[in-house]
Amino acid sequence: MIDRFKQFFDKHLNVATEKDEQAQQQRLRSAAAVLLVEMTRADDDVKPVEQAVVSRALAANFELSSAQTAELLTLAEQQAKDATCYHQFTSLINHSHKEKAQLMEMLWEVVFSDGEMEPYEEQLMRRLSDLLHVPHSDFIQTKHRVLSRLRLDS
Repeated sequence: MIDRFKQFFDKHLNVATEKDEQAQQQRLRSAAAVLLVEMTRADDDVKPVEQAVVSRALAANFELSSAQTAELLTLAEQQAKDATCYHQFTSLINHSHKEKAQLMEMLWEVVFSDGEMEPYEEQLMRRLSDLLHVPHSDFIQTKHRVLSRLRLDS
């Protein structure tokens, strides 16, 4: 599985040129993709609108083509299926405040993509927020920022 991730990023993002920095970015993107996939599965009802939001978020935030995004999602779905805990993914993101903030926004977008927040989605958001060591005030601010941007705060 790890070889497939490496092949994906070698093929599409030219990891060989800036090995350490690119390898770290590769791991961050993979971790973010897995967590976003997990959020779509939180309520056991993966909706097409949630999948579309995940695809758009990955493509926009990581500057990926649609083919690269689809390949990353396929790998992330397999990784999520094989995962036993979230720590292996959140621990990679914990070292970057920028990455945490970006991921929290993407996660909230997935949560509200269908216009509502299911209890299991909220539970997973809180759990991931704790694992990412996001202060509660940032958790709430990010939630309201996304709600406002999506015009769901009324």
